[in-house]
Amino acid sequence: VQLQAFGGGSVQPGGSLRLSCADSGFTYDHYRIGWFRQAPGKGREAVSCISTFNGSTYYTPSVKGRFTISSDNAKNTADLQMNSLKPEDTAIYYCATDIGFCSGNWYKEDEYRYWGQGTEVTVSS
Repeated sequence: VQLQAFGGGSVQPGGSLRLSCADSGFTYDHYRIGWFRQAPGKGREAVSCISTFNGSTYYTPSVKGRFTISSDNAKNTADLQMNSLKPEDTAIYYCATDIGFCSGNWYKEDEYRYWGQGTEVTVSS
């Protein structure tokens, strides 16, 4: 299984970015894709999760209403649309995946065995 996250960049506060996560080699029908981020000098935190089978989603409170996660099962991709970006959203963003649905433990890193390389997002004026 290989994951690749891309779409990061620099944007001004209030701007938007769309991150994408492409996975190859993952042949299961039911799996979850999570997005995590790590800000400079901080630990990694969960941002969002989507269950590809039924489209159920979870978001960390700080991004609710601003970020939207989606998946395209035919393409094996998951996107994170980020709107109204704030300087505190600056981080390296990672996608991760594993078999099964997003559950109440979706925010835990050990719920995901497969991780991609990060893509950097900088929000600054």
